[in-house]
Amino acid sequence: MKRIEVKLSLEVVAPLLDVVKDVAQSLDQSLAAPLAMGDLDPEFNAAWVSDLQLAQTADVKVLLALFDEEFFAEGVIGLDQSNAEPVLRACAAVRLRLRELHLKTFGDETLETSDVNVMELPEPERKAFMCYLFLATLQELIIQHLDSTILDS
Repeated sequence: MKRIEVKLSLEVVAPLLDVVKDVAQSLDQSLAAPLAMGDLDPEFNAAWVSDLQLAQTADVKVLLALFDEEFFAEGVIGLDQSNAEPVLRACAAVRLRLRELHLKTFGDETLETSDVNVMELPEPERKAFMCYLFLATLQELIIQHLDSTILDS
């Protein structure tokens, strides 16, 4: 099984984890991407949303588990085939919620190109923006190094 270990700066990442944890709490209550189900049976709709909510919560727990005692001792997180997909999904959910809660004023292009003077942003918005970029980078690492569908094509 392919595995990568990523060395991260504790000084940079630790404050961002507070942002991730705050956003993760809001994801316990609702989906990052609410569904418009139209005319589906209300019971079926409720069951489907409940299952998606449970899966989203489980994915976020996998993401947060990367930042365990080993991370705070050595600054290293381990990614492999067992946690890659849940971490990808959790990063996407957290990034969507960050956009909704803290980054509404930024357009898609700005967020994707990082064309922002971060030091000019107010503290909460700066942390949210840096967290958004950190999670995007984590997603890119997983896709580049662990996604077998991309590696095999």
